[in-house]
Amino acid sequence: MATTGKITSEVEIKSDCHLIYELYKHKPFDSAVVDPDKVEACHLVSGQWGAPGSVIQWHYYHDGKLETAKEIIEEVDDELHKIVFRVIEGNILEVYNPFIITLKTEDVGDKKLVIWTLEFEKVNASIPDPTQYLDLLCGIAGNMDAHFLKQS
Repeated sequence: MATTGKITSEVEIKSDCHLIYELYKHKPFDSAVVDPDKVEACHLVSGQWGAPGSVIQWHYYHDGKLETAKEIIEEVDDELHKIVFRVIEGNILEVYNPFIITLKTEDVGDKKLVIWTLEFEKVNASIPDPTQYLDLLCGIAGNMDAHFLKQS
């Protein structure tokens, strides 16, 4: 029997949280400039940046190794500042399939939040939840915050 799960983490930042949404929507390739220790490259395979149905190829570092992930953009909601990516190829699918990543940014009172959600199905029950991937995404968001603060 397959084991499905969903994990979420919030990163409170100081800069305008919607800048991170805009970066992932229009210029995700800039994440390699902002955080080269975690992201080597991001390329558009097909479609347009920020458009549902478009395919993006990521080269990132996980657990000290270079990995790849090809994602299709399933949803872009400018009102909710939300993007949903589904991994369709890559290392992560060896242990989690499907693997869906949701980015949402929002202001809650005086807090500015970047919220990552991972939905997944483990290929077997002995595999741990993908918390390392969630930590990776949260770390990148924190480094983007520091980058945007330096620019302001």
